[in-house]
Amino acid sequence: MTDDQARDLRGKIAVVTGSSSGIGRATALELARAGAMVIVHARQSAEDAAFVADEIRASGSEAEVIMADLSDADARETFVAKAWRWRGGIDIWVNNAGADVLTGDAARWSVEQKLETLWRVDVGATLACSRLVGVRMKQRGHGVIVNTGWDQAEQGMAGESGEIFAATKGAIHAFTRSLAQSLAPEVRVNCVAPGWIRTSWGEHASQAWQDRARRESLLARWGAVEDVARATHFLVSPAAEFINGQVLMVNGGLRRYLP
Repeated sequence: MTDDQARDLRGKIAVVTGSSSGIGRATALELARAGAMVIVHARQSAEDAAFVADEIRASGSEAEVIMADLSDADARETFVAKAWRWRGGIDIWVNNAGADVLTGDAARWSVEQKLETLWRVDVGATLACSRLVGVRMKQRGHGVIVNTGWDQAEQGMAGESGEIFAATKGAIHAFTRSLAQSLAPEVRVNCVAPGWIRTSWGEHASQAWQDRARRESLLARWGAVEDVARATHFLVSPAAEFINGQVLMVNGGLRRYLP
């Protein structure tokens, strides 16, 4: 691999929402290693976000931290404006931020409260930020947006979590395809749809979930956050310049019919 191929995002400005930990952190670091200057975003984990920014700088790229509560409409507009001003534009926008309704106090919320939170954060922030930055990108003449969905959203999964995540992440899949049409040909819009990825929840999940994650992947293992990060890197890179309006499943191949 040549240096140009390894640093295929050199000179690009990237934003990764929800990048203080997990998939977002892995994605921010992946894009930085490819040469991108990266804005790290978090809602309240300022110390973690600063640590990720330091990791990026240590890799030889530039980084900036912007804190914002993306469940708030005014905060979204301010966040996009600040991000755009940092280096006079944005080439890559990754909507990764999502609400955690599976662990902590949120795990005990009602279905209605969980769903309302997912609509505001996962769906609302993705739609609003994509449209705000997408208009700017289209006017400037280029840009790439990647949203985050869920691999089982389109065929569904039984249970409370399956119902609310299929509804919200399925909305993101549909929005991605529509926004790609709205912003073409200047801006490409795609979506990564992770399967069973070993985030902090996966690390502490029960044995039943551990077994299910391995059983439902054709590769018989959990995915790593780096697997999603590398898929996102591909979608925003020149190698994917003819890929638009797509949902890329990152799950090792979903075993749909279990024995």
